Amino acid sequence: MQHRLELLRGVIHPWHHDHFGHMNVRHYAPFFDDACYHMWTRLGLPYRDMQEEYGVHTVSAQATTRFIQELQAGDLIVIDGGVSKIGTRSCAFHLRMNNADTGAEHASYEVVEVFFDPATRRSTPMPDAIRARLNEWLVVQ
Repeated sequence: MQHRLELLRGVIHPWHHDHFGHMNVRHYAPFFDDACYHMWTRLGLPYRDMQEEYGVHTVSAQATTRFIQELQAGDLIVIDGGVSKIGTRSCAFHLRMNNADTGAEHASYEVVEVFFDPATRRSTPMPDAIRARLNEWLVVQ
């Protein structure tokens, strides 16, 4: 598939603002982090299932935020995303934070998720069934 999944909706509040009068960079991370949790469920791979069926979960290894346009109090946001890369032991998601009213892109987020064996506390190869599901949702950016 070549479409993105809606992951999260939110509103920007005055307490998100800094002394410049727009949302401070530190407040983007919680929105994107929450959206990443939803990503796995939207892909049909809830954390509980990955751990119970495959003995793995993921940990975030790297996250890069690109700030594009300021957000103001009262702005409504929607975050969408898709699988952007699939490796041997990891995958990457590309997320966008858009204004829900105008569609304008305000920020993007690239996160690398590493598959992790909680018993050994080490990275582990991605299970084939998970790889197949991620391939179904790979997006071309």
